[in-house]
Amino acid sequence: MTAAAVPAVPEIVPEHVHTQEFQTPGAVRRGIIAGVVGNMLEWYDFALFGFFAQQIGAHFFPSGNPTVSLLAAFGTFAAGFLMRPVGGALFGWIGDRYGRKQALIGSVLAMAFPSFFIGLLPDASQIGLAAPIILILLRMLQGVAVGGEYMASAVFLVEGSVPGRRGWMGSWGPFGASAGTLLGSAAGALINATMSPEQVMAYGWRIPFLAGLAVGLGGLAIRRHFVERIPQQSTSEFPLGEAFTEHWRTLLHLVGLTAGISVGFYTTFVYSTTWLEQTAHVSARTALEINTVAMGMHLLILPVAGIASDRVGRRPVIAVASALLVLLAYPLMALMARGQPGSILLGQLGLSLLVGGTGAVLPATMAELAPWRVRCTVLSVGYNISLAILGGTTPVVAAWLVARTGFHLAPAVYLTAAAAVTFVAALLLPKVARHRMTKEFAALRSRR
Repeated sequence: MTAAAVPAVPEIVPEHVHTQEFQTPGAVRRGIIAGVVGNMLEWYDFALFGFFAQQIGAHFFPSGNPTVSLLAAFGTFAAGFLMRPVGGALFGWIGDRYGRKQALIGSVLAMAFPSFFIGLLPDASQIGLAAPIILILLRMLQGVAVGGEYMASAVFLVEGSVPGRRGWMGSWGPFGASAGTLLGSAAGALINATMSPEQVMAYGWRIPFLAGLAVGLGGLAIRRHFVERIPQQSTSEFPLGEAFTEHWRTLLHLVGLTAGISVGFYTTFVYSTTWLEQTAHVSARTALEINTVAMGMHLLILPVAGIASDRVGRRPVIAVASALLVLLAYPLMALMARGQPGSILLGQLGLSLLVGGTGAVLPATMAELAPWRVRCTVLSVGYNISLAILGGTTPVVAAWLVARTGFHLAPAVYLTAAAAVTFVAALLLPKVARHRMTKEFAALRSRR
């Protein structure tokens, strides 16, 4: 096949725009480190709240009913997600108006300090009502930070990639977020393995939050060193207004595309630890250890799915993974509900692979749907609206469904419905997004 016979490859960055490029192996390594490590460290801080929800609920929302305390803690967990669209709009605007590097650095700084202060915060027995109020405010600040982080790093990775590698390069964005959640899970497992339940409840849960300051400052140092400072270029004067007036259909499409990953990720890796404790009477230590193993498998599938999307297209990968999640979410969670370590591991591994197969492809898919001049804003707002409505509320909705209905597998039904929405959204991807990677890969291969 000659280059002339290959259809033209659509560009996602206009010719006049200068952006950081990952053309050489060294540049690729620097880009991945900057995108992954900062993302990972930020998500470590953000995910800790879910893993220690039971302890946080007892300290800051004391109640005679443990379920009420847990629901209040998960509600605070959700409050962080409700602020994610605000963070997406803020850091999306910064990324579109002042450059990707400024958004990446600002979001890391905005996460490190609230996490540290959560670790220091006196509980309700010491300062009364002020304790839960301050906790909610700190969690909301975390939500603003992480709302700007994920899509800024994804845009940074995808825009600099060569055309036939966007899926693979973009998959390192969710890899970093998942690695951060894994790091939080591992920290929870370590604390529970080295301390008694009484020590964890008393003060052990605070230790990973206090370590978050060093973690965040490490991410700042890496990004200052590895991300190029790109001169200011002509972009939209009002990216948020343009996003809602001219690209509202894309925003709705992004919400649908991310519905499955929003509910799936937080069901599989955050709520499941508490769910197993309450429904299958599995110890926190065992649940977190299995969760950590499943997250490790999740990391492995992400770059594989990204490569697959470069070869066969975004649409087939997302459609197949979400369809399998529709069919298998219920039986996999039923397997976990048996309470045996082997069955829990098999069920959670299955969910982690299917959720990863969907999530890995989203950064490149979403970047290809939005124009460069407002890309950070459109992606950050659309993605974070879905996470705010569906992702952050997943633990509290799932816990409420179980408490309300008495049906332990109600969260599986909820996950099935969300995956069905993503399946439909995948089928509605425009032709450019469906076939672009196949054309790009052929064009790249013909030039070698």
